[in-house]
This record gives sequence, structure tokens and C-alpha cells, in this order.
Amino acid sequence: MFLFSSYHVLYAQEKDFVVVLDAGHGGKDPGKVGYKKVKEKDIALKIVLQVGKLLEKNKNIKVVYTRKTDVFIDLWERGRIANKADADLFVSVHCNAHHTQAYGAETWVLGTHANRQNFEVAKAENAVILLEDDYKTNYKGFDPNSPESVIGLTLMQEEYLDQSIQLASIIQNGFTSNLKRKDRGVKQAGFVVLHQTYMPSVLIETGFITNKYEGLFLGSSQGQQKFAESIYKGIVKYKEQLTLNSVESTSISVNENKTQATSVATSAEDYGDIEFKVQIASGSRKLDTKPYNFKGLKNVERIKVGNSYKYYLGKTSNYSQIKDLHQLAKSKGYTSAFIVAFKNGKKIPVNQVLKKS
Repeated sequence: MFLFSSYHVLYAQEKDFVVVLDAGHGGKDPGKVGYKKVKEKDIALKIVLQVGKLLEKNKNIKVVYTRKTDVFIDLWERGRIANKADADLFVSVHCNAHHTQAYGAETWVLGTHANRQNFEVAKAENAVILLEDDYKTNYKGFDPNSPESVIGLTLMQEEYLDQSIQLASIIQNGFTSNLKRKDRGVKQAGFVVLHQTYMPSVLIETGFITNKYEGLFLGSSQGQQKFAESIYKGIVKYKEQLTLNSVESTSISVNENKTQATSVATSAEDYGDIEFKVQIASGSRKLDTKPYNFKGLKNVERIKVGNSYKYYLGKTSNYSQIKDLHQLAKSKGYTSAFIVAFKNGKKIPVNQVLKKS
């Protein structure tokens, strides 16, 4: 019954939401060096530490750092830290550079939208592996100078791409709306550090430290604080979107009188041995039914039908509740979602059920 599902989901919410914060470069790898000799590794670390400090104030958020000091960390080790922590998010912070006075913020995810410019950005960030000991063994022949190698990276992160783009879009919007940074967009390229992770992951290029004005802003305490606050708000907003689940959408009221009124109103729409569900997707891909694969929706069920899979949201005998879930699915972007009905495990027409009542 739906009440059991609501208890189960609410209980699951008590698990810590783990965020891995990765300050790019460090130690013998300064990253890019910009205006007034400011170093990317220092700016990234200062921003990351401030983001972490803000996140740690939130209940049920656990922060893991790939580095908290000026030390060199291999790219594969950064990914290992995130995977070992069973993280829900991986956020890597960097700064950009260019021989011109280019400026603006951009946020990256791992993807195959390859063009020459995107490849060059990824190539610059991936080049750090050449500083690592025994990198040929760790990366199994990966060549940071080869477009073919970079495209091959993307396959393992494919199932998290939608969630990575969702997070990247939220963060990027914060930079442009709140910090008034020039919007250089959400982009895709083959970053080794993102390839190593098994969760939604983004790489942030906060701005160009080679730009006279942006470099000064990024090198200042005020600029670092503003970027940290913006990234923090983006992560929290993403988490909130994930926790907007089917249970919270069904008007569970703390007020006893409202609860009683809801029970009376919905009892008339209870169909006993009928199970209503919302079909939100179908296809040949077998997806994990975790929220990050379904725009934050929880209580998703996967059923194999022939050579394809169908994905259903919720399970209840109450038609009023399933209508609420249907609206929730549509609000999340599943505009073609529809209600289905089952009796004794066999699918039956919804209008037949309603007509009999």
C-alpha cells in the first residue's frame, strides 16, 4: 500500500547525502597561472574549503575532500576517493586561462559533444596525468593528446549524464544570475577526473585568471567567497530537487484535522485490489531506479517486458493519490507520462476500472 511506501522513502531520506569536493591541481601542479601570478591551485582550494564549510552546516550532508591542503593528488585517486565514499555528487573546481582577455564562467560534464575547442579544454586539464608516477599503468594507455582516447572516456559516465547536466545547469545559472558572470554555458568534454567517478559529476571553470578583472576578482577573498556561496546554493538546490519525491507530493499533513479530512476525501477513490501506477518511461536501456536517473523521482519500479523495460512511478490503490503522482511526473518533465492499472499483476484498462466504480 502507499502508506508503507511513504514510510520507506521518508526513512531512506535519513541517509547522508555525500558530496565530494575536488580542488583542482595542487602541490607540484600549480594549474594555470594568471594575472598578478595568481595560481589556479590556490584559488580552487580556497573556494572548495568554503563550499565545504557551508555544506557541513546542513543536516544529512556529508562532505568529503580530495584535498584540504596544497598537495598533489593523482586524477585516478580523486575518483577513487569519491567512489569509496559512495558519493551522491562529485564537484571539481578549477579556473580557466587564455592568451586573450577572454572571461566568463562555464560548467562541464563528461560527454561526447566533441569539437576542437572542447577537446583543447579537456586536454589541458587531463595533461596533469603526465606528472603522475606510472600513469601509463593507471590509465591503461590513455593518451591525453588523442581525441579518440578522450571520447572513449565517456561510456562509463553515460548513465549519469542527465543528472550531471541537471547539476551543472543549476550551478551555471547561479553564476550568471547571482554573480553576473558572463555565461559560457554548460558543455561536454572528456575529463579524466570525471571519468573516474560513478556518480553525477561536474567540473567548474569559475573564470579566467588570465583576465585582468576576472583574475583580480578570483584572487580576492570576496570573489572566492561569492563563488563558494553560489556553488553551495547550487548543490543544495540540486539536493532539494532530488528529495521532492512522490511521498511529499501527496499532502501528508501534520495537522490531525487535515489528515482526517484527507482520509475521508480519498477513501471514496480507493479501488481495493487494483494497483495504479504512473508509466514515466520505456526503452531498451536498463537503468538503476535511483532518483538521479529519474529527475529526483523516488519510488520508481522497473519491469522487463520482452526486450525492453518499462518504468513506473508509485503503487497505490487510491486513484486520487495516483493522479497527484501523475501531476508530479509531468512537472518533472515527463510530459507523456500516463496512469496504468493492474489487477493480480495483469495490466487492465484504467477506464474499465473507473467505469465499474
